[in-house]
Amino acid sequence: MNKFATAALAAVIATGSIGIASAADAQSRHDRNDRHEQRQDRRDDRRDDRQEWRQDNRDDRREYRQDVRAYDRYQRSERRYNAGRYAPPRGYQVRQWSYGQRMPSYYQQGYVVNDYNRYGLRAPPRGYHYVRSGNDVVLAAVAGGLITAVIAGLFN
Repeated sequence: MNKFATAALAAVIATGSIGIASAADAQSRHDRNDRHEQRQDRRDDRRDDRQEWRQDNRDDRREYRQDVRAYDRYQRSERRYNAGRYAPPRGYQVRQWSYGQRMPSYYQQGYVVNDYNRYGLRAPPRGYHYVRSGNDVVLAAVAGGLITAVIAGLFN
């Protein structure tokens, strides 16, 4: 009986230690999985932060470009003003100007719009001025006449 009790006691201890070992092993695997998931979550968070940063940066660049292009190439006037009758230069007809064309100097002499505030226009950048052409106003370079913007239908 003594041998039997000793064998039973040894069996109980053996199964207990196996159970403890397997529980410890399962616990360590569980901890490793948790750590891996935490690392993965941190990586995902950093990736999301980078994506948000890129999106914000992209939006900032887009807003900057829009500010730089404060003078749209072609605009339709929201309001119309009376500024007297327009008479084109002698021997020439009224024409539609567009971005990138060059306005001849004879157009720029007597048709410069100096009171741009009166007509709801922004101050022209340095080296540019507004020139009336028919019912439209053109933002052109003073030196070469290069057209930067056209505001259509500003005058009646």
